[in-house]
Amino acid sequence: MNSKSEFTVALAGNPNVGKSTVFNALTGAHQHTGNWPGKTVSSAVGSFDADGVAVRLVDIPGTYSLCARSPDEQVAHDYICGAGDYGAERQPPCAVIVVCDACSMRRSLELAEEIAQTSLPYMLCINLADEADSRGITVDHVLLESLLNVPVVRCAARSGAGLPLLKSRLGALLRQNNEGKESPCSRPTPKELCDRCVKVPDNADRRDRALDRILAGKLTAVPIAVLFLAFVFFLTVKGASPLSEGLAYIFDAVLRRIRSLLLYLGVPYVIRGALCDGILYTTFEVTAVMLPPMAVFFPLFTFLEDLGYLPRVAYSFDRCFKGCRACGKQALTMMMGLGCNAAGVTGCRIIDSPRERLIAMVTNSLMPCNGRLAVIAAIASASSAVTGLAFGAMPALILFGAVALGTVLTLILSRLLSATLMRGSPSSFTLELPPYRLPDLRKLIVRSVLDRTVFVLGRAVAVAAPAGLVIWFLCNTGINGTSLFEHMTRLLDPVGRIAGMDGVIMCAFILALPAAELILPLMLMGYSSSGFAQLSQFDGIGEILRHAGWTPVTVLCTVLFTLVHFPCSTTVITVKRESGSIFWAVMSAVIPTVMGFSLCVLLNLILG
Repeated sequence: MNSKSEFTVALAGNPNVGKSTVFNALTGAHQHTGNWPGKTVSSAVGSFDADGVAVRLVDIPGTYSLCARSPDEQVAHDYICGAGDYGAERQPPCAVIVVCDACSMRRSLELAEEIAQTSLPYMLCINLADEADSRGITVDHVLLESLLNVPVVRCAARSGAGLPLLKSRLGALLRQNNEGKESPCSRPTPKELCDRCVKVPDNADRRDRALDRILAGKLTAVPIAVLFLAFVFFLTVKGASPLSEGLAYIFDAVLRRIRSLLLYLGVPYVIRGALCDGILYTTFEVTAVMLPPMAVFFPLFTFLEDLGYLPRVAYSFDRCFKGCRACGKQALTMMMGLGCNAAGVTGCRIIDSPRERLIAMVTNSLMPCNGRLAVIAAIASASSAVTGLAFGAMPALILFGAVALGTVLTLILSRLLSATLMRGSPSSFTLELPPYRLPDLRKLIVRSVLDRTVFVLGRAVAVAAPAGLVIWFLCNTGINGTSLFEHMTRLLDPVGRIAGMDGVIMCAFILALPAAELILPLMLMGYSSSGFAQLSQFDGIGEILRHAGWTPVTVLCTVLFTLVHFPCSTTVITVKRESGSIFWAVMSAVIPTVMGFSLCVLLNLILG
């Protein structure tokens, strides 16, 4: 509940205007995130002092208009227009800060005009002023303020320029509003404002347009996108392999010392085994497998994102998705899925059509998340020991081939769903291509390491520790001299053999439902319980898999099933939450599993 002296202010703006940067710069560490009550749309709320006035800042979803078409835009409309019942945690705003892009003022002014019609006091924050200066674009904010008769502040939130003045002007606006003063309603149109206040030189977008003719060209866009992604995966595998080996060596040495210490202290075997061979082994293995690929992939992926290239990829694939009667924005949600499928499902809110949004949610798991990418990368790196082929680029080719196949299968499944369970025609959409920007490397590293790598790794480790304990007990608790885990693997072995795998692999997939990162560690623990008492005697994962009977067909089928099988439990729950349907949550798990298993059976019949 707000105090009487605290004012609630909404932060509004189009997508890609730096609204989140403004929010973070104003509120600093005094913020928290969550969902709008009764909604699945995320929110951020923070507080700061605006020249002696306590402000509670609510960052509403980015929108081009208050005419709602998607869940995000509906929340923005309801909150600004007072149509939603959000309870005590979401007090109605008493003012609005409209964040504008100095390089694209007209769209921002159109949103400001709609907000002005709500009679809420508002002010303009013209962000990205530094970028406009570099492109020769000038915005006469003094004239704009006199024409609109509302406060207008020019700033560059990334560097903090103009933010002290923004706080001061906001404080004055809130005090003025509290005294009952109102701004006049008559205002020029956005076009008239732009004609009078904004000067754009003819060559302002020349560089971007020249790059777009190549990077987003009709004939060149897709091949270049393929090459970019292939290069990213090549660097990921090449950079991750030595890091994984180094971490595995360190963790193995640490684990040996812990075992020796516990043995010296006379700790009972049950405790030693559960701690060392269960919890610590699984946790260390997940860290060694996951951390290096993420430490390389996420900074590279974030660089392309901040550069402004990923929206061009979505634009380039728009024709492909329209041909499948889906939405081109699905390409963006697919790329979100490369980080986390649950995040990709949540990102489907940007798709306006409910039918196309559902297609994007159900098919998102066909793109490998960071956990499955790490497993595929580790198996690909170990493939030379299994296949006997030492082709240096093979791991990168396997990883790239998996992502390419996931893209193709996404298009195929989208088309099948559009022709059967989700019939309909593709809708049109507006996608603003942001200007090419050189990323801030310091912020890029912080965001990719802390917000993505550490967050995802922390979540995986939190799941790995209890899972390792459960598996250890399954491996060390038996019936008639046979462990429960072996009973499970024997039961699943005939099914696994049909698809080119074995019972240990199938059991690992089932037990890794909480997190895909557990697949490989569970396989290794399973082979340990099946006769490999000391995995450390083998030189790397490849040797373990080769001694476990893996063949080139096993490698290919395991990689394929890792790519195409049920998503983690978090993603399934997210589909249920976003779609509001248990049926589609179940389908999001059943459809890829049936598809993946069928493809593995076919591959085994052809190559086996």
